[in-house]
Order: sequence, then C-alpha cells, then structure tokens
Amino acid sequence: MGDRIENSPYKFKMHTNETEIFLCQTKPLSKDEFKLLTTRIDEMYQVNVILDNLPAIRYTKRDNFLVRWTGYPLGIKVQDSYYVFNHLKFTVLVHKYEETNVASVMGTGDAAEVIPSVGKPGSDVPGYIVVGFEVTPCSFQHNAESLKNLKTYDKYPSKIVCETNTVTMAVKENEPVAFSYEVAFVESDIKWPSRWDAYLKMEGAKVHWFSILNSLMVITFLAGIVLVIFLRTVRRDLTHYEELDKEAQAQMNEELSGWKLVVSDVFRVPNHPALLCVMVGDGVQILGMAVVTILFAALGFMSPASRGTLLTGMLFFYMILGILAGYVAVRMWRTIFCGDHKGWVSVCWKVACFFPGIAFLILFTLNFLLWGSHSTGAIPFSLFVILILLWFCISVPLTLVGGYFGAKAPHIEYPVRTNQIPREIPAQKYPSWLLVLGAGTLPFGTLFIELFFIMSSIWMGRVYYVFGFLFIVMILLVVVCAEVSLVLTYMHLCVEDWRWWWKSFFASGSVALYIFLYSINYLVFDLKSLSGPVSATLYLGYSLFMVVAIMLATGTVGFLSSFWFVHYLFSSVKLD
Repeated sequence: MGDRIENSPYKFKMHTNETEIFLCQTKPLSKDEFKLLTTRIDEMYQVNVILDNLPAIRYTKRDNFLVRWTGYPLGIKVQDSYYVFNHLKFTVLVHKYEETNVASVMGTGDAAEVIPSVGKPGSDVPGYIVVGFEVTPCSFQHNAESLKNLKTYDKYPSKIVCETNTVTMAVKENEPVAFSYEVAFVESDIKWPSRWDAYLKMEGAKVHWFSILNSLMVITFLAGIVLVIFLRTVRRDLTHYEELDKEAQAQMNEELSGWKLVVSDVFRVPNHPALLCVMVGDGVQILGMAVVTILFAALGFMSPASRGTLLTGMLFFYMILGILAGYVAVRMWRTIFCGDHKGWVSVCWKVACFFPGIAFLILFTLNFLLWGSHSTGAIPFSLFVILILLWFCISVPLTLVGGYFGAKAPHIEYPVRTNQIPREIPAQKYPSWLLVLGAGTLPFGTLFIELFFIMSSIWMGRVYYVFGFLFIVMILLVVVCAEVSLVLTYMHLCVEDWRWWWKSFFASGSVALYIFLYSINYLVFDLKSLSGPVSATLYLGYSLFMVVAIMLATGTVGFLSSFWFVHYLFSSVKLD
C-alpha cells in the first residue's frame, strides 16, 4: 500500500472540473528504462494514489460484477506490445459542508485538521469535504506536434477521449511518453464518517461464518472427549476405596493401571526447564498482545483509515505485557523447582531477549536484503535504533519487574511427592512425537479459512478489517489448543509416559508447522506474481517470524491447560 507518502504533481482545485490537462513529457526512453518499464508492467505493478488520506479506487466490470481495486496498474501487455496508462481520469466525490461559517475540527487518519468555511464570514458559499476518490486509467497517444510548446498544467489543444477498453500509447525505445489527466467533482450523499465504507464493504461474510461453524464442530468433538476423560477419572476417584470391599478394590486397581502408576514421576523436573519457562513467558506475552490488540481493533479503535495504528498498538501492548511474561516465567520456574527462586533474574533476562531476539535477527537479515536491492520497503537505520531503545529501556525493565513479583508470589504446591529414582517408561507402540505433530491439524482446521484472508491482506494489499470474526476465531483457537493438549497429555499418562511437559507444549504448538507449510503453499499457488529470490526470501522470512510467534502463543495455551489438568487430576487421587 506504500509505506512512505510522496507528493505527486497532480493538482486539483476544489469543486472545479478540469479536462485535458497536460502534466509532463519524459525524455526519450533509454534501453534500460524501456526494459525496466516493461518488466514492471509484466510484474503487474500498481500505482497507489491518496487524496485526503483516501486511496484511489478503480472499478472494473467482470461478468456483470463491479470489482473494486485500490490503485491502478502501470500498463498492460496486449499481444506482444506494451501500453502504458498515461492519462488518468479522476473522480472526486464531495459532500457539501452543511454549516457554512463554522470551522470544525475533523480527524482524518493523519492529523486533526481544521476545515474552515470557504468565503467571507456570513456568506453562504458552502465548503466541500472529500468523501470518495476514484480513478480510471487510460492509454492515450498524444500528438507530438501539439505537445511542443505546452508547459505543465496547460490545456492540451485537442479533446482527449478516455476509453477504458482501447489502448493506444505503446511504449517504444527512444520515444518519450507524455502524461495528462482530467478531474471531475461529483456531489455525493456520503457523509464524512462513512467515507471509508466503500473500502471496507463486508465481502464474503458467509465464508467467515462457515469457518466459525467449522471450528465449533471441532471444539464440540474435542470437548466431548475431555468431558468423558473428566467423568471417568473423577467418578472413579469419588467412589472411595473405603466403601469398596477388597475384591472390588483389587479389580479397580487393575482397571486403574495407567496414569495412577506414574503418580510419583509426573511432576519430575523436565529437560531444559529454563527454556520451557522462557517460552511459556514469551507465549503469554504474545497471546496477551494478540487478544488485546484484536479486541481493540474489533471495537473500532484501530481503523485501517488511520495508517499504522495497528502496528503501533501491537508494539505498545507487547511492551506493557512484559510484566506478565516475567511474572509467569519466574512463577513457573519456582514451581518446577518447588519454591526455590535461585536464578530468577537470568530467567527474566532470557524471557526479555528470547522472542525479541529472534524477531530482531529475522528482521535485520531481511533488511539487509532490502538495503542490498535498494528497496523503499527497508526499515531505516534510525527506526532500528528506536526499536532497540524501546526493547532495552521499556520491555526489559518491565519484564524484570514482573519477574520480581513472580519471585515474591507463592509457588504452586504439587499435590503428590516425586520419587528419587525415575520410573521406567514402557515401550510404546508408536512414537509419541507422531501424535504430537498430528495434534496440530485440529487447531489448524479452525484457523485456516481466516488465515487465507489475513494472508491476502498482508501480501495482496487488500484491507483487512473483519476483526470481530478474527476475535471469535482467536478465542476458538485458544479453546481448541487447550483441549487438544489436554487430551494428548491424558493419552501419554495412560500409557505410563510421564514426560508430558514438552509434549503438551508442542501438541498445540505444532499448529505452527502446518501454518508454515500453508504459507509455502500460498507462495507457490497464490503469489504467482512474486519475482526473484529476494522476494521469496522476504516472504518466507516474514512467514517464519509469524510462525514462531504463533508457536509460542499456542504452545503456551496447551502447556498451561495441561499443567492445570495434571495438577487437578493428581490432587483428586486418594493415595494410601
């Protein structure tokens, strides 16, 4: 959509229709310029123009449907020759400003601008506000003789007919290209607050509802399994041993082989406990950021009309939630080591540097590629410095504060004691990692339809605004992740495998693997216009960044739900 806004040479006077305005003429195209222009036309490059913060819309007819696009293409290839769109027909929709002589402050996306009345105080000349901006590109061959003495903004002597279905201005080497435009102002009934509606028309609401129904079915299916597990285990425990005679008790013990046998191993310290705490802390931070941001966006605080609010909001919430990340990680650390808080500062530092470190590495590498190919999409160095300062001056201290509170908070008591000697795990019929990887398909099923819309909004320049749906899908995703992980943990405990910590994290975290595979599939089948290794590397880099964040967030949900479940399960056990 264009990250940095430049001023264009097109000039309009409010409510003044003008036609056949000559803009400029290029030098004869050199060989390199000609090659560049034709390549860009082949790659379907778009020109995006903005008037009063509204992107230009272009309407095209396709089988009796009007299709809306933002921006217009540079040119078009017909048979074997290239044509450039060098005449633009702008239509500006204006709304008569009712109060004639009252200046009023209106917030556009970039600033609150005062719109004063036009004319002398007390006069009845109305002011106008821009409520729509449309563009129709045409290819028109100007007459070389007529262009000789024209200066910028002069009137072209003969009539320019703008026909959308015929192209005449072919691009040739060593020949100049002339540009011209016309502008028409049309009074419209659209009011100022609803001027973005044309961009944000709800398209395909049915599809979103379908995806939500689809997710609900998965959730109900899993919830059924979870309920059965709870009823089985808890009911068995509630029929107390005391009330049963000896025979029934013996029979019951046989039945209960499985998870009760690992009672003195289930809370054994996992491998790499520090890494687990760090990943859970970061996951809580990312999940919190996602929920808060999407909630605010769904309530309409972060409209696409104001550029960049979404990103700014995400960064802001991420940094503030550092407190939560530190707290959860340190409290988890103390719980694993039964209340010993030695080393909590190092855990905090790791939490503060783990995910931002990964993000920084990925972005820095990609930025080098962008700098190397002289792209305007590269993040300027000054911005990097600001991000590092935000990271170390706000995010890290907040994480340490959270960690301090976590070290002071009471740790979670285990309901059962852990033996010194670990119990042997019986041989499994099939590797448990296979189950863990397979489990990711369920959360992915709830997510993938919404994922398509998000992908096309990021990569295809469409505006994404159905945050209400996204919020619902997000809640459903959290529920599915919790359920999947819980069911898997129970299955592992039933086959006497007590190493559930990491498995519960990756049972729901493995959804990230499927999302990455999906993004590769999207690259191959949907982004056909991406050219060159740099573009593909950028795409995969950004996808990797997204996937790591998703893995931490979903894994955390799974792990915390499993931890609660195991704690609950074993605190209901009546052990002799």
